[in-house]
Amino acid sequence: MFSKSCEYAIKAMIFVAQKSDSDSKVGLKEIAEGTDTPVPFMAKIMQELSKKKLVHSSKGPNGGFYMNKKNLKTSIADIVLATDGDGIYSKCVLGLKNCNEKTPCPVHHEYKDIKKKFIAMLEKNTITDFNEKLMTKKFFLKNEEN
Repeated sequence: MFSKSCEYAIKAMIFVAQKSDSDSKVGLKEIAEGTDTPVPFMAKIMQELSKKKLVHSSKGPNGGFYMNKKNLKTSIADIVLATDGDGIYSKCVLGLKNCNEKTPCPVHHEYKDIKKKFIAMLEKNTITDFNEKLMTKKFFLKNEEN
Protein backbone atom coordinates (compact mmCIF):
# COMPACT_ATOMS: atom_id res chain seq x y z
CA MET A 1 0.00 0.00 0.00
CA PHE A 2 2.81 2.42 0.92
CA SER A 3 6.46 2.48 -0.01
CA LYS A 4 8.93 1.10 2.55
CA SER A 5 10.12 4.70 3.12
CA CYS A 6 6.60 5.74 4.00
CA GLU A 7 6.03 2.79 6.33
CA TYR A 8 9.29 3.56 8.14
CA ALA A 9 8.48 7.29 8.24
CA ILE A 10 5.12 6.63 9.93
CA LYS A 11 6.74 4.28 12.46
CA ALA A 12 9.55 6.77 13.10
CA MET A 13 7.15 9.65 13.67
CA ILE A 14 5.16 7.60 16.16
CA PHE A 15 8.35 6.43 17.88
CA VAL A 16 9.69 9.97 18.23
CA ALA A 17 6.28 11.13 19.49
CA GLN A 18 6.40 8.54 22.24
CA LYS A 19 9.76 9.87 23.36
CA SER A 20 8.74 13.53 22.97
CA ASP A 21 6.37 13.24 25.93
CA SER A 22 9.34 13.46 28.26
CA ASP A 23 10.90 16.46 26.44
CA SER A 24 13.86 14.34 25.40
CA LYS A 25 15.48 14.03 22.01
CA VAL A 26 15.82 10.71 20.27
CA GLY A 27 18.96 9.60 18.48
CA LEU A 28 18.94 8.16 14.99
CA LYS A 29 20.23 4.77 16.13
CA GLU A 30 17.47 4.50 18.76
CA ILE A 31 14.80 5.35 16.16
CA ALA A 32 16.21 2.76 13.76
CA GLU A 33 16.31 0.07 16.46
CA GLY A 34 12.85 0.98 17.75
CA THR A 35 11.32 0.65 14.30
CA ASP A 36 13.38 -2.26 12.90
CA THR A 37 14.84 -0.04 10.20
CA PRO A 38 18.41 -0.01 8.82
CA VAL A 39 20.23 3.07 10.20
CA PRO A 40 21.33 4.50 6.80
CA PHE A 41 17.77 4.22 5.45
CA MET A 42 16.34 5.82 8.60
CA ALA A 43 18.90 8.65 8.33
CA LYS A 44 17.54 9.57 4.88
CA ILE A 45 13.94 9.35 6.09
CA MET A 46 14.54 11.50 9.17
CA GLN A 47 16.45 14.05 7.12
CA GLU A 48 13.48 14.33 4.74
CA LEU A 49 10.93 14.55 7.56
CA SER A 50 13.04 17.22 9.24
CA LYS A 51 13.41 19.16 5.98
CA LYS A 52 9.61 19.11 5.60
CA LYS A 53 9.23 20.29 9.23
CA LEU A 54 7.33 17.19 10.38
CA VAL A 55 9.99 16.62 13.06
CA HIS A 56 12.75 18.82 14.45
CA SER A 57 16.37 17.99 15.00
CA SER A 58 19.26 19.44 16.90
CA LYS A 59 22.94 18.63 16.67
CA GLY A 60 25.48 18.12 19.39
CA PRO A 61 25.97 15.82 22.37
CA ASN A 62 22.37 16.26 23.54
CA GLY A 63 20.99 16.38 20.00
CA GLY A 64 18.51 14.22 18.26
CA PHE A 65 15.00 14.33 16.89
CA TYR A 66 11.95 15.67 18.69
CA MET A 67 8.42 16.87 18.07
CA ASN A 68 6.54 19.91 19.31
CA LYS A 69 2.76 20.16 19.89
CA LYS A 70 2.13 21.13 16.27
CA ASN A 71 4.09 18.09 15.02
CA LEU A 72 2.06 15.80 17.26
CA LYS A 73 -1.08 16.91 15.39
CA THR A 74 0.42 15.75 12.08
CA SER A 75 -1.97 13.44 10.28
CA ILE A 76 -0.87 10.15 8.81
CA ALA A 77 -1.91 11.61 5.43
CA ASP A 78 0.64 14.40 5.92
CA ILE A 79 3.40 11.82 6.35
CA VAL A 80 2.21 9.83 3.33
CA LEU A 81 2.15 12.98 1.19
CA ALA A 82 5.62 13.99 2.41
CA THR A 83 7.17 10.61 1.61
CA ASP A 84 5.11 9.07 -1.22
CA GLY A 85 3.48 12.09 -2.81
CA ASP A 86 -0.19 12.37 -3.71
CA GLY A 87 -0.52 8.95 -5.36
CA ILE A 88 -3.11 7.80 -2.82
CA TYR A 89 -5.36 10.56 -4.11
CA SER A 90 -4.69 10.28 -7.81
CA LYS A 91 -3.36 6.88 -8.89
CA CYS A 92 -5.30 3.89 -10.16
CA VAL A 93 -5.21 0.84 -7.89
CA LEU A 94 -4.13 -1.24 -10.90
CA GLY A 95 -1.48 1.29 -11.91
CA LEU A 96 -3.19 2.32 -15.14
CA LYS A 97 -2.27 5.82 -16.29
CA ASN A 98 -5.54 6.63 -18.04
CA CYS A 99 -7.97 5.28 -15.45
CA ASN A 100 -10.65 7.84 -14.59
CA GLU A 101 -14.42 8.27 -14.42
CA LYS A 102 -14.77 8.27 -18.23
CA THR A 103 -12.34 5.41 -18.88
CA PRO A 104 -12.38 3.31 -15.68
CA CYS A 105 -10.37 0.19 -14.98
CA PRO A 106 -12.38 -2.94 -13.99
CA VAL A 107 -12.27 -2.07 -10.25
CA HIS A 108 -12.37 1.75 -10.49
CA HIS A 109 -15.91 2.25 -9.19
CA GLU A 110 -15.65 -0.32 -6.39
CA TYR A 111 -12.25 0.94 -5.29
CA LYS A 112 -13.37 4.57 -5.34
CA ASP A 113 -15.46 4.07 -2.17
CA ILE A 114 -12.71 2.10 -0.44
CA LYS A 115 -10.18 4.79 -1.37
CA LYS A 116 -12.39 7.55 0.05
CA LYS A 117 -12.68 5.73 3.38
CA PHE A 118 -8.97 4.96 3.44
CA ILE A 119 -8.00 8.58 2.75
CA ALA A 120 -10.49 9.79 5.39
CA MET A 121 -8.87 7.46 7.93
CA LEU A 122 -5.39 8.74 7.04
CA GLU A 123 -6.50 12.38 7.28
CA LYS A 124 -8.40 11.88 10.55
CA ASN A 125 -5.73 10.00 12.49
CA THR A 126 -2.83 11.96 13.92
CA ILE A 127 0.48 10.96 15.45
CA THR A 128 -1.06 11.67 18.87
CA ASP A 129 -3.96 9.30 18.11
CA PHE A 130 -1.56 6.50 17.20
CA ASN A 131 0.61 7.24 20.23
CA GLU A 132 -2.42 7.04 22.55
CA LYS A 133 -3.42 3.69 21.02
CA LEU A 134 0.08 2.33 21.62
CA MET A 135 -0.02 3.43 25.26
CA THR A 136 -3.01 1.14 25.84
CA LYS A 137 -0.68 -1.81 25.10
CA LYS A 138 -3.40 -3.28 22.85
CA PHE A 139 -1.47 -2.25 19.75
CA PHE A 140 2.17 -2.49 18.73
CA LEU A 141 4.69 -0.71 16.52
CA LYS A 142 7.45 -3.30 16.37
CA ASN A 143 7.30 -7.04 15.86
CA GLU A 144 8.74 -8.72 18.91
CA GLU A 145 10.98 -11.74 18.57
CA ASN A 146 9.60 -14.94 20.09
